[in-house]
Amino acid sequence: MSEAVQVTDPISAHGEGPVWHPGWGGLRWVDMLVGDVLWLAADGSVRRRNFGPVAAVLRPRVDGGAVLAVERGFSLLAAGDDGFGGGTEPKFLGEIWTSDLVRMNEGGCDPDGRFYCGSMPYDEKSPIGKVYRLDPDGSVTVVLAGVTISNGFAFSPDGGTAYYVDTPTHRIDAFDYSASGLTNRRTTVSVPVEAGGPDGLTVDSEGYIWLALFGGSAVHRYAPDGRLDGVIELPTSQITACTFGGPDLDQLYITTSQLALEPGSQPLAGALFVADVGVRGLPVQPFAG
Repeated sequence: MSEAVQVTDPISAHGEGPVWHPGWGGLRWVDMLVGDVLWLAADGSVRRRNFGPVAAVLRPRVDGGAVLAVERGFSLLAAGDDGFGGGTEPKFLGEIWTSDLVRMNEGGCDPDGRFYCGSMPYDEKSPIGKVYRLDPDGSVTVVLAGVTISNGFAFSPDGGTAYYVDTPTHRIDAFDYSASGLTNRRTTVSVPVEAGGPDGLTVDSEGYIWLALFGGSAVHRYAPDGRLDGVIELPTSQITACTFGGPDLDQLYITTSQLALEPGSQPLAGALFVADVGVRGLPVQPFAG
């Protein structure tokens, strides 16, 4: 497959959660464990804004602004504030839990505009995480429990299948999706341990799944039946997430991490990369609240 090209310097300690939205002027992602949201401007420069100790994942809101998962809950940016130009303070919706052992991690929106985010323990070992759903009315529901490192969450082009990763399982699981929820959990992809830990994922317009491999120096493309269809190799090991962007949604942006690496051992860890992969992605699903 095509080669990944470096876009930025290694500016993220733990880059995660890339998302492309034209209303924001392009790509946003997070430097998760320092609580920053980053914006890639058209001239290639990067701006960042802090939202507290953790900025886990963000999505646009349907009427403008953004929803952001922070350490122990959700925050909203008002319509007219794209995170960098509106200047308003985020509206924190309240702590979902009080324990300092757990934080939010990765998520996304379903076809009905509800925002899901999974939590994980800071020790990365205990199955005490949960996946939460934020509805447009502000209510929060637990949809999965017993999770360790909740990660990628995305939907098939027809919206009928949700894909999900709990990294230590070394699987991509699929669910049937309807407005009433997620059902019929099953394994779609089994990832060999030696390939790395399955992390963030996205789905293209052909229904194929693109999976970042933490510790695996690669992004894999899988067919809906679980068959490995392609590999993008990267010059650093800790690949965290990927998303389609660009005016035609045909560029795959890839985030990376420096987390727990020996200083200087991987000079490009924390950089943003992009690959021209010859297929288009799906538009981001905004939050309806």
